Amino acid sequence: MTDYGDRDPDVLVRRAGKRADTRKDQHFLVDDRVLDRIPDYASEMDLGHVLEVGGGPGALTDRLLAVTDRVTVIERDPDFAAHLREEFAAAVDAGRLTVIEGDALDASLPEFTASVSNLPYGASSEIAFRLLPRERPLVLMFQKEFAERMAAGPGTDDYGRLSVTAGHYGTAEVVETVPPDAFSPQPRVDSAIVRIEPRKPEYDVPDDDFFMDFLTGVFTQRRKTMRNAIRNTGHISGLGDPDAVVDAADEDLMGKRAGNLSPATFAELATLAHEVGKPGEY
Repeated sequence: MTDYGDRDPDVLVRRAGKRADTRKDQHFLVDDRVLDRIPDYASEMDLGHVLEVGGGPGALTDRLLAVTDRVTVIERDPDFAAHLREEFAAAVDAGRLTVIEGDALDASLPEFTASVSNLPYGASSEIAFRLLPRERPLVLMFQKEFAERMAAGPGTDDYGRLSVTAGHYGTAEVVETVPPDAFSPQPRVDSAIVRIEPRKPEYDVPDDDFFMDFLTGVFTQRRKTMRNAIRNTGHISGLGDPDAVVDAADEDLMGKRAGNLSPATFAELATLAHEVGKPGEY
């Protein structure tokens, strides 16, 4: 593994022979100090087979090859996919690197032990929601605002559907804020690295898909009481009889807002909704 881990990110960008396309959310991480720290955040994870989403010119891929047994990169840009195969041809030939050309939202995900990725901003939420149910450790780069919402607790301004979803599958922690000048070209916002350790929730839900749809519905009206949020979003949550849920639920709870409820309380309410609200088919 000594042939990896110290490639100059600017040189890799030049060798790729292609500039970042900001219309495709391409912002290359070029700060060596940040790149060198990212694997450290995953040091206690099983790095037998790491999934990287969005390899770009390969700066993070290089760092990962230095500390892992095997890396699979999903890269939707055909030019960068070809560059990765050429730049790391020895790792490809040795079976240590696989480059999948395709969109991470559509491509078949391999079995992996952890994912370490600098995600494209525009698709970060969809990719995160696809990775979280796999119940594997994650070290992911997001926009700072998104990262803070993912790790937020009940009663805070940042707490929302993303917080409850992340908390359903694991424990999320913001481990580093990354300024715009760490990237080329520079994004207009700060970024942050989030580490997510998977864990089973201390509660049960009737069905994960229904639970997520229920959360989506009530958080679209987070400023309204739960009474009104449930009644107004049956078309999103799949409830056939939202009034039955409201009538069966605790009256005090119905007077609260979504942003003040814990994940466990949401689970209890979703279970009740599933029992009495006659959800549609899933």
